[in-house]
Amino acid sequence: MKVGGIIAFAIAFCACAAHHTQPAAPVTPGEQTAIEQRLLQTALDLKNKSQVNYKIQPGDLLEITVFQEADMSRTARISGNGTITFPLAGNLKLAELSVPEAESFLAEKLSEFLIKPQVTVLIKEYGNKQIYVLGEVKKPGSITLPPERRLTVLEAITLAGGFTDLAAPDRTKVLRNANGQNQKIPVEISRITKQGDKSADIFLEPNDTVFVPQSFF
Repeated sequence: MKVGGIIAFAIAFCACAAHHTQPAAPVTPGEQTAIEQRLLQTALDLKNKSQVNYKIQPGDLLEITVFQEADMSRTARISGNGTITFPLAGNLKLAELSVPEAESFLAEKLSEFLIKPQVTVLIKEYGNKQIYVLGEVKKPGSITLPPERRLTVLEAITLAGGFTDLAAPDRTKVLRNANGQNQKIPVEISRITKQGDKSADIFLEPNDTVFVPQSFF
């Protein structure tokens, strides 16, 4: 687990706050959906913040854009020793820099040849492919996918410490971006654990998010 600390604390705090501020009356389906959506958005916001602090690693594929210098913009994969080769700037070590740090570093190097270069860096592909398990699990955060085999939803939840007492396992969702389209894939955990339906335990893809909502009953 890499992101763990901040995400775990913040999501646990938000989940507890939602639990303690529920009205005494039964939660209606509409209220349940609204609360669940709010907690999901909180989890995704924390995931996005954690990615901002991500340190570039060997194997990562970067998309580097230099404003108004189309011939210099390109994709580059970080080598095993943490470097890329870039026009004019030569061999540069970007490993262990955050994306904003890499942008500043590249701009500084290119400023020897260009006037006030504006550089944008995006991570198109992570060398260490990750998924995220968020919501009502004991250790929310990121998990690096094993290179030798695929990981299922239930295995990922197990690696995240299992469900909390507030979890609603049968409303688990996998959030996936496929060909630019955001998908929400429902996963009924009881079909896997109680009915033995292994087909319900879907394989995860890099950058998937497993979200376990809170039970309201």
